[in-house]
Amino acid sequence: MSIPYKLAPQIGTDGRIGLIVLQSDETMEHELRQVLPDADVGAFISRIPSAAKVSNESLAAMEADLPRAAGLLPKTVSFDVVGYGCTSASSIIGTERVTELVGTVLETKAVTNPVSALVSACEALGISKLALLTPYTEAVSESLRLALSAHGIDTPVFGTFNEPVETKVARIDPTSVRDAAIELGQDKGADAVFMSCTNLRTFSILKDVENAIGKPALSSNQAFFWHMLGLAGTTSARRDGMLWDKSVN
Repeated sequence: MSIPYKLAPQIGTDGRIGLIVLQSDETMEHELRQVLPDADVGAFISRIPSAAKVSNESLAAMEADLPRAAGLLPKTVSFDVVGYGCTSASSIIGTERVTELVGTVLETKAVTNPVSALVSACEALGISKLALLTPYTEAVSESLRLALSAHGIDTPVFGTFNEPVETKVARIDPTSVRDAAIELGQDKGADAVFMSCTNLRTFSILKDVENAIGKPALSSNQAFFWHMLGLAGTTSARRDGMLWDKSVN
């Protein structure tokens, strides 16, 4: 027996976002669930192959896989924004190149990444000097610092957990991140502190850091999701952190 049916509107009447997550990332989707608003916002996820150990070479290698990973997102969806979720790789591949590669395979109004999101966040908050906390080796961190410098953002205060293994990065205790961010962020030479890496767990400690240093506390996932949701024309379900009070330009 053939049963008739009717078609409903496509999921995401209040916004449609596409997210490309690293194969090794264990944190991003968990923190994404915390910011999606109680509205019909469609979130579509793809994964991209990534190495177990982070190096400039392994990060650069993702450039070749990015179009294929983006192409696994549903072609039938008209995206408001698609984001590539790797801070350090975006600094090495280049933010404009990321936009170009995603745009070759998907229909989307905008493309972003954590570096572009951070630059936009710094502009919104009037920040030009960051205390930078990363989990990466110093060589990988230097690539990010150079990329930020090219956008007029200096990183005069810097600290790293110096951990190349992604599995360990995903398990760095948030209290360790909090304590390190407070130590760096208290430096008078910085306007704010930035906790880099989408695999770092930061959402539970952002408010504690801001309260301790009296300055904005930013993280990769926070800035990235703020930018993505803003570009999609919607807002976050979380409001902890000074950044959420700012609009995306």
